[in-house]
Amino acid sequence: MNGAQDLGGMQSFGPIRPDADTAIFHADWERRALAITLAMGAVGKWNIDMSRAARESLPPAQYLASSYFEIWFEGLKKLLLDAGLATTEEITSGVSSSAAVPVPPVLMASEVAAALRRGSPVDRPAIAEARFAVGDEVLTRQFNPSTHTRLPRYCRGRRGRVIAVHGPHVFPDTNAIGLGEQPQWLYTVRFDASELWGKDTTAAFVCVDCWEPYLDYSDVRSA
Repeated sequence: MNGAQDLGGMQSFGPIRPDADTAIFHADWERRALAITLAMGAVGKWNIDMSRAARESLPPAQYLASSYFEIWFEGLKKLLLDAGLATTEEITSGVSSSAAVPVPPVLMASEVAAALRRGSPVDRPAIAEARFAVGDEVLTRQFNPSTHTRLPRYCRGRRGRVIAVHGPHVFPDTNAIGLGEQPQWLYTVRFDASELWGKDTTAAFVCVDCWEPYLDYSDVRSA
């Protein structure tokens, strides 16, 4: 989706300025927000791409005015509502007014560290040959989906070169909307910065991980 989260190359937002304060959390509630997000993610009612889509769905003004963990918390509330695990009234009051919904997998505090180290691999076995190879010149699709995508807006309809082939991975565009993993080949594509932002840019190049459905050969005009 074209949302406030997709700021790459947007004018008037200025350069990224790293915060000198390297602390992960700046308030106790942020720790709780992360803990609740991890715990609820483990129940299996949604996947990581659905989580990202929920955060991206926030109204732009709210998204841009919110801190990192405020965005996570708002996304979690949307997921809880969509999954029927809570009601708006319960979230507002902080008090449960109905019987608890069974959630078989429960992530215990003692299991968190191991779960984070283990992660959730998203690479999958190949069921077809890769369409592209290292060195191929490609053209990204020009599209504006109303649902989740991992192709940044600034590199749509642009020419680049494949510099790495990573094998099939879960396709986030379908996984985020309940259409299944539908694994697709994943590539790293290098774009000259001038191709993305014109000759006046001070950047040299940008590398973007692109799933196969995002790409075509560079001599084909994107639809």
